[in-house]
Amino acid sequence: MEFDYKPHPRTVAHADHTVKPHRVNDERTGLNGRIGLFITVIVGTMWCAYLFTVIAFLSLPDVLKQAGLNIGFSLGMGTVILVAWMSSNFLQLVLLPIIIVGQNIQARTADKRAESTYNDAVAVLHECREIQMHLKAQDEALTRILQTAGH
Repeated sequence: MEFDYKPHPRTVAHADHTVKPHRVNDERTGLNGRIGLFITVIVGTMWCAYLFTVIAFLSLPDVLKQAGLNIGFSLGMGTVILVAWMSSNFLQLVLLPIIIVGQNIQARTADKRAESTYNDAVAVLHECREIQMHLKAQDEALTRILQTAGH
């Protein structure tokens, strides 16, 4: 009884090709996608975070003047103005580029991990093919031995 090896369609289709990352200049990206990517690349830098910090602090003196400088711990109008400045001007302006920087670092790490996993899968596929060839050679040898033994 001979074993009939039927390869999985994925291993046949694999043919040792590499997955290419999505290109920025791909026609599917379009003008809006390229503009969005350009702005994201610029805003997603620590230099942009520093610039936004300076911009936010430029408005702080006027905010303090409007809040009356004597704020204390009351929940008066001055506190509301400072909280509004802190949340809308400072946090949103400064945290946006910092979050993008962090996401870019996470994306690069995920890309490296995915590439490593892909390379591991290619190695496993190669090993499986080698095992299949080894088993086929053993089947042929056993068949010859059985034929010589008269079975």
